[in-house]
Amino acid sequence: MADSINKVVLAYSGGLDTSVILKWLQTEYNCEVVTFTADLGQGEELEPARAKALLLGIKPENIFIDDLREEFVKDYVFPMMRANALYEGLYLLGTSIARPLIAKRQIEIAKMTGADAVSHGATGKGNDQVRFELGYYALAPDIRIIAPWREWNLTSREALIAFAEQHQIPVAKDKRGESPFSTDANLLHTSSEGKVLEDPWEEVPDYVYSRTDHPEEAPDTPEYITVDFQSGDAVAVNGKGLSPAMLLAKLNELGKRHGIGRLDLLENRFVGMKSRGMYETPGGTILHIAHRGIEQITLDRGAAHLKDELMPKYAELLYNGFWFSPEREMLQAAIDHSQYKVTGTVRLKLYKGNVGVVGRKSPYSLYSAGIVTFEDDRGAYDQRDAAGFIKLNALRLRLLGRRDGR
Repeated sequence: MADSINKVVLAYSGGLDTSVILKWLQTEYNCEVVTFTADLGQGEELEPARAKALLLGIKPENIFIDDLREEFVKDYVFPMMRANALYEGLYLLGTSIARPLIAKRQIEIAKMTGADAVSHGATGKGNDQVRFELGYYALAPDIRIIAPWREWNLTSREALIAFAEQHQIPVAKDKRGESPFSTDANLLHTSSEGKVLEDPWEEVPDYVYSRTDHPEEAPDTPEYITVDFQSGDAVAVNGKGLSPAMLLAKLNELGKRHGIGRLDLLENRFVGMKSRGMYETPGGTILHIAHRGIEQITLDRGAAHLKDELMPKYAELLYNGFWFSPEREMLQAAIDHSQYKVTGTVRLKLYKGNVGVVGRKSPYSLYSAGIVTFEDDRGAYDQRDAAGFIKLNALRLRLLGRRDGR
């Protein structure tokens, strides 16, 4: 028999899976359910989730639909971008970075409504169960967690549909067959995995892509854009100031048109298995390259290289779900300290799936044309100084060479 739960806050999309979870919670735990639906820029109309929740017996005051797009980009995506975070050198962490915000809001709602439990729709094979639950426990150490996919016996699409029909849960016609792949989306990215993507040798089918046009069919003329930065965060595109969410949406639009941001990745999940996923991060890819560009001209070499050394650890913490850990916060503090003068403008060239920096300028530039010029530098740099610098650095190599008879 299930443990006694009075009220649970469910991360609810309004789709078949979470609707089945909602009803399962009601029947299995005989508890009151509070639904939480977040608008993170996934591009779907969310009001149907309210209607579906009402149909399933949820009280109007227990239905929360929150527009979190600005908070998502400002407080989660931008800090990650300041770190130049890439998991396994490639993945821009679009799914990973959304989970802590959802977990935080669920805990806030649980405290507001007096709920003693939270629940999510992540499966027992994936990373998201870990990310959600680490967030829950970090923010509410004694919260109860219900993970239906680890408890129930609804292990197939047919079983889910049968349960839905048994409990009068509407099932859309396009949900009755096996889905060719599963997706997750927010303003930063779309990810797809499973079914047609499970053979890592086979190319991703064209119909899987939704956020980007095919690079081969992108415009034959490159497009040049500018991105302005203030203290490490993007604030304008082509000279027009935009809010964080609107700026990312604008970069998504530009990236989509030029087929930018596709990634086919066979990654190492935290739970131990390898998984193949297809990611589309058009605006995030542009932003990542642009931020690298402004750092090139404003960051000291030592600070820049230390950031590059810290980044893999930072990215791994995010991927594994440790956003609220003290070590992530420590790394974030160091990263943010480096960004005070990362201010200026980057010019980029977008062309057939590629984005490249073609210009950068800053009032805090560390670049000196007078020193690096191949022409007469009028004494700005004495090339003879290099001899002592080289000999000091070569001393240990020379001692090794003498010892080893080279």
